[in-house]
Amino acid sequence: MIRKFDVVVIGTGSAASAAATRCRKAGRQVAVVDSRPFGGTCALRGCDPKKVLVGAAEVIDWNRRMQGKGIRAEQTRINWPELMQFKRTFTEAVPKQTEQWMAKSGIAIFHARARFVGPAAIQVGDDVLEAAKVAVAAGAKPVDLNIPGAEHALTSEQFLELDNLANRIVFIGGGYISFEFAHVAARAGTRVTILHRGGRPLDRFDPDLVDRLVTRTREIGVDVQVRTEVKSIVAGATGFKVRAVAEGSEREFEANLVVHGAGRVPEIDDMNLAEAGIEWDSHRGIKVNHYLQSISNPAVYAAGDAAASEGPKLTPVASYEGQIVADNMLEGNHRKPNYEGTPSVVFTVPPLASVGLQERTARELGLTLRVNQQDTSSWYSSRRIAEHCSGFKVLVDESSERILGAHLLGSDAGETINIFSMAIRNGLTVTGLKDTIFAYPTLASDVKYMV
Repeated sequence: MIRKFDVVVIGTGSAASAAATRCRKAGRQVAVVDSRPFGGTCALRGCDPKKVLVGAAEVIDWNRRMQGKGIRAEQTRINWPELMQFKRTFTEAVPKQTEQWMAKSGIAIFHARARFVGPAAIQVGDDVLEAAKVAVAAGAKPVDLNIPGAEHALTSEQFLELDNLANRIVFIGGGYISFEFAHVAARAGTRVTILHRGGRPLDRFDPDLVDRLVTRTREIGVDVQVRTEVKSIVAGATGFKVRAVAEGSEREFEANLVVHGAGRVPEIDDMNLAEAGIEWDSHRGIKVNHYLQSISNPAVYAAGDAAASEGPKLTPVASYEGQIVADNMLEGNHRKPNYEGTPSVVFTVPPLASVGLQERTARELGLTLRVNQQDTSSWYSSRRIAEHCSGFKVLVDESSERILGAHLLGSDAGETINIFSMAIRNGLTVTGLKDTIFAYPTLASDVKYMV
């Protein structure tokens, strides 16, 4: 059966929801297609449930830091089944609620994998949806490990559904997923190993602060192995053996559970994009122009993880791109994304946050640069919570006194980084930040001493 719409949106996550909602409010006939439970990665199997687990790890860590400073924390521990039950109170209702508000707003709902059968025609089960415009916002999936035994590695989504936590876990890859989950698992009493094939993990963050975070990660009991490339996973009677090569030598790591944290790619490879004349890259997504429109099929736009845009693959960026896609589909190409001042956070304990340029990039650009850098473990904001792993690096353009980049490590870094994000995006100067009267004592009040 052929069904006609003004707009078809593939996906129901942050980017897709933003695009579908905006188009429907403009009076367009909109359909959304998703083969998975409605709500997308962030709400169901990413940011939101992960942060619930991180919150528990923060409680444990805070208690341990304050031991002997007025807190008796001997009995404080994570009860994993109870924590997972609490986590599910945030996720279980999302699919039904998402469908309900979409249906109430008049959006047509389809549960199936979407496959193009023409430039703007999509096969959905027994139906073909024909549209004037199509927005692809299908999210991402774990990259193929391409090693023997890869099927034994759990995905991050599966980790977030574990009813019980294994005694020994090996994480493959040294990115967000591995570090965040490793910090949670270690605080829950699990022996954790991270295997990273590069020389330094978390390579999108300031290397000096990453080194400090790695040291802290090792202090809590996580075995962080760099320059270690995983070659295979072998299942045994009592667990798994992860075989790897580290600087030319073969090594073997035993685990009860292996988790894939080695990166994600757009989930678009089975959409039959060639049939629609859509050019795409398996690692980056659909090739788009500055308006997030396919460079080879003007009827198709892409946002979020599905788009090979210049923006970082983050939830707020996906929502932002979804809005831009909708505006360009509705009114013609007139909006281009501006990614300046987009912050990023690794929710370890403590968290590591970054916005703007890294020092190396700024120097390569030949900018006149002032670097403010300090260990803040002796500052009141760290001492009062016994946090010895904290510091910052702020880059300032000496000619304009504008903030070029900010990199924070420590309690609430994920909140404080938003001040620097606002400063970079709006061109605020050092004077503007120093003249701001912040509430005190707060972590934000440290900002004027960082610039």
